[in-house]
Amino acid sequence: MIHVGLRIDVDTLRGTRLGVPELVDLLAHHHIRASFFFSVGPDNMGRHLWRLLRPAFLAKMVRTRAASLYGWDILIRGTLWPGPVIGRRCKEIIKETADAGHEIGLHAWDHHHWQARLTQLDLETIAEQIRKGWDMLAEILGRNPDGFASPAWQVTPDALRALEPFPFRYTSDCRGHSLFRPVVAGRPVRHAQVPTTLPTYDELIGLSCTPDTYNDTLLDMIQPDRLNVLTVHAEVEGIRCRSLFRDFLVKAGRRNITFEPLGSILSRTEAIGESDIQQSTMAGRQGWIACQHRVSDPTI
Repeated sequence: MIHVGLRIDVDTLRGTRLGVPELVDLLAHHHIRASFFFSVGPDNMGRHLWRLLRPAFLAKMVRTRAASLYGWDILIRGTLWPGPVIGRRCKEIIKETADAGHEIGLHAWDHHHWQARLTQLDLETIAEQIRKGWDMLAEILGRNPDGFASPAWQVTPDALRALEPFPFRYTSDCRGHSLFRPVVAGRPVRHAQVPTTLPTYDELIGLSCTPDTYNDTLLDMIQPDRLNVLTVHAEVEGIRCRSLFRDFLVKAGRRNITFEPLGSILSRTEAIGESDIQQSTMAGRQGWIACQHRVSDPTI
């Protein structure tokens, strides 16, 4: 049996309304529990449109057929009028996801603001963004959120410091290969990281595979005796690529692959090392992402 941590990012109002209920039903059919990370503040994702001026981002939009993949309502959200506050519009969906047995974590207050401005924000401003999201999600759930996952795998030393006062069980802010505690200014921070280890749909499609070969390509990357963490998106696997994801789960079952929340992986891990996090780039993604860098000997 190969265990894979399943992280589901929910970036937008559309993903929350349409994608999340579909994924909850699909996962229930396969008796799978996952970790859902919700953006709960204003949906301003359409403000990314200015990035079309960058050739690399335009190429990615064309390669992934973004308009049909995400929908035009996402691509213009928050441009002509203020973005709707997702947590107010979709509190019942978030509660129903928790009631279905899934872990519930915070993805962002304002996903666009974090992704576009993080390196320009000071610690106090970052902490305020986290606090807004924490307060709304905790109010919806009636308890503390389980974890935090930085938008677009972008995290900075100040962001890691800003997260420390919040009693998350873990965070999932970067790409990597093992569970670890990030080292900032010579000391490990409070939260253990459960990094994403596998590529996402938009990182592979049109580069190393087609929709017809995507599932087999991804499944071949899942290996025993290593950390396997997959991130999917409610806007992609929950809507346009729902049938593709359904087929993926069926094929995974035939390969004796099982999926679980990130917290379950953490609870079974006794030895957690320490690593640096550095900014890096990755094929298929535009801009920088945070990556696990140097691993020390695990501490028990």
